[in-house]
Amino acid sequence: MRNVTVAATQMPCGWDVEVNIDQAEQLVRQAAKEGANVILLQELFERVYFCQQQREDFRAFAVPVEQNPAVLHFQKIAKELNVVLPISIFERAGQVAFNSVVMIDATGDILGIYRKTHIPDGPGYCEKFYFSPGDTGFKVWSTHFGRIGVGICWDQWFPETARAMALMGAEILLYPTAIGSEPYNDAIDSSQHWQRTQQGHAAANVIPVIASNRVGREVIEDSQITFYGSSFIADATGDLVKSMNKSETGVICHCFDLDALDRHRQEWGLFRDRRPSLYEVLLTKDGQV
Repeated sequence: MRNVTVAATQMPCGWDVEVNIDQAEQLVRQAAKEGANVILLQELFERVYFCQQQREDFRAFAVPVEQNPAVLHFQKIAKELNVVLPISIFERAGQVAFNSVVMIDATGDILGIYRKTHIPDGPGYCEKFYFSPGDTGFKVWSTHFGRIGVGICWDQWFPETARAMALMGAEILLYPTAIGSEPYNDAIDSSQHWQRTQQGHAAANVIPVIASNRVGREVIEDSQITFYGSSFIADATGDLVKSMNKSETGVICHCFDLDALDRHRQEWGLFRDRRPSLYEVLLTKDGQV
């Protein structure tokens, strides 16, 4: 029996990096107090979701991993609380920048970096202006509390992301997120679609999925997004075992027996019955072989 308690946090973000880091720390401490071993913070929580607008001055937010204030801060917190913390950052790497997650183990050590694979580009979500496509490939880390795979926001809409990490031995899938209304049509609400997509990843791979999203209305010039929260924990059948509403700040936790889940995956035979030799169509751009 390997019982691991996972947590998702949810909070609004402003422009003050220190204030955001402090608020995130308080939520991490709350989750740890509730027994969490693996705690997920939302995407790019250091400041407002700046990708709403294409601004040259916003590029200066990117710094190398070893200089990032959130990473340096939460390395100490992870060690103090004995928890695993994936930290989402705007990473500068040489002449380019990435939307990255730094995986911090319960010792405070950095296990590695994942750079976001799928980069969206549309009104209010102008990420291609800031981020190069990730060059790390999908990543799964052996942490003190199980093998953990992390995708970032837009990655969560692609079943290939979840399946790749499952094939790499992931026992838990995490998705830090920043998603909400569409600037061109504030009435669009994709929150249930967003949840169901990831619930499907959990069910198809028989692996728990945890998603952390931000809340609050953020305005930059003539663009605004109301982030719809709805952070959740889905079990290995895809059922929502814990979820938050569209506006609250807080923490949700749930405990999983990773050994029991491993036996359950083996019983289902989903990976035994795969037919990779017939999946060539997945490697083509237009579906033609």
